[in-house]
Order: sequence, then C-alpha cells, then structure tokens
Amino acid sequence: MDELTTSIVGIDFPNEDASKSNRRMECMMCAPGDLVELRLEPTNPFDSNAVAIFSDRGTQLGYVSAERAPLIGKRMKEDDATAVFQAMHGNGAYIRIRFGGELPTLPPPVPDGEKRPPPRQMRPAQRPVYDPHAFYPDDEGPEFGA
Repeated sequence: MDELTTSIVGIDFPNEDASKSNRRMECMMCAPGDLVELRLEPTNPFDSNAVAIFSDRGTQLGYVSAERAPLIGKRMKEDDATAVFQAMHGNGAYIRIRFGGELPTLPPPVPDGEKRPPPRQMRPAQRPVYDPHAFYPDDEGPEFGA
C-alpha cells in the first residue's frame, strides 16, 4: 500500500493556538491537491501514535484516525510521506497520502449530477401498501352488468 485516503478526525475541536482557530473553517479553505503536513506526536497525552494534520498555512486541520495512526506513523518513520487535501464531503474531510516521496494522485471528482442511491431503508416501497379500508374503484366499471 503506497497510497491511501483517510479521513481527518477532530475537525470540530478548536485549536490550542492563541486565536483558537477553527479547524473546520481551515478545511473549507483548502482546495483539492493542496499540500498538507503530517506530524508525529509521540508526546500526545491521549495517543502516543497520534499523527496531526496541518494545512500549508500552518493551521491544524485535525488528526489521522486512531485506527490508522499506528500504521501511518510506522510508515512515516520508514519512508517519506507526502499528503494532499483530497476533499470535503458531507460533514467530513479527507486527505490522500503517498509513501515514497512522490505526490499522491487524486481520484477523479464525482460529478454533481451523479448521486448515490439513498440507503435501503430510505427508498420508497417497491409495491403499494394494501389498505383493506381504502376505496379502490374498478377501472372497467361494475361487474354486475349495469
């Protein structure tokens, strides 16, 4: 695995700098392909494997998820890692990381016209629901020949 996409976690927390900068706003200011910096934080009080993500303006965007941080941190110690901002999607943001020193390749954007189908529980019923108390008129008229 030389290239991967991962989410940025913690974008709703304020930064610890003097101005308490807004991580979400900083993510919204990033364009796809902007370089981001990954920094190991071995002295982080919550997770010694933490990997912080900073924009090219030096403002923290958030962290790599706790599940992926050990793998990414280990690979960063072994090889050069280059990361770019990939996209904002819904309430989250994503980065693309490539190990080996080259720039990551961004996947093609999904056109606005193409939307995923809604989750299965949100789809309309495939067949009409029968209501025994409803009135269903006969399209061909009465059957008794009147």
